[in-house]
Amino acid sequence: MNAGDKGEIRVGTSGYSFEDWRGEFYPDDIDKGKMLDHYFKFFSTVEINSTYYRIPHPAVMHNIVKKAPTGSDFIVKVPQTFTHRREELETDVEKFREALKPMEDSRLLSGLLAQFPYSFKFSPDALDYVALVRDAVAPHNLFAEFRHDSWVNRTMYDRLRSEQIGYVCVDEPALRGLLKPDAFATTDTGYVRLHGRNAAKWWDGGALRYDYRYSKEELAEWHTKIEKLRARLKKIYVFFNNCHLGQAVQNAGEFKEMLAQQTG
Repeated sequence: MNAGDKGEIRVGTSGYSFEDWRGEFYPDDIDKGKMLDHYFKFFSTVEINSTYYRIPHPAVMHNIVKKAPTGSDFIVKVPQTFTHRREELETDVEKFREALKPMEDSRLLSGLLAQFPYSFKFSPDALDYVALVRDAVAPHNLFAEFRHDSWVNRTMYDRLRSEQIGYVCVDEPALRGLLKPDAFATTDTGYVRLHGRNAAKWWDGGALRYDYRYSKEELAEWHTKIEKLRARLKKIYVFFNNCHLGQAVQNAGEFKEMLAQQTG
């Protein structure tokens, strides 16, 4: 990047195919197969999270790619066997690679998200495992999200930088053991996921964990942090995961407006 240049900011949501977005973002009567077409009228990037639960047939990914307009891209979440069960890795890698091929061939795949659970705490062996996942999905860019605050240390930072693994900044409730809303990057691409701050429901799990609407003041806090990062990065992804009742898409739209007002 040249001096004075600012990295691109791409804003979207963590997933898009939610029934409770009907009447909130999607028309009530929209066909499920038309949801992504509607989504791309407003956003140019999206996380595909369904791959976490089940590795799809390549034809499914091909149909998703067909809906993508010029200039759009995808981040795909790796299967839970990679991050939570941490077994069957060799078995699922080839199947996952095959599923990704339509996006890879279309050059719309910008990276893979590995979301590790709260129980996955920092240790040298755990850090080695993250590198193992990176090797398994290479040459695709890997972004690692941690949920336990033991990961925020210099050893993690230096290792991710040396391995060219992207660090995922998170916004979560201010609860003991969770990561603070810090903003930094370990590659030339930043990555931010905003989960909401529903402290009362966080440990319950399920969809209500993400039942939260960010205020404009809270969005402005992240806007300031992200602007500081832009000066030294090529790109920053900002994904809203507070998906309950369409709050993610509402906040994502508001955040895009903030960015537009600054540039306009």
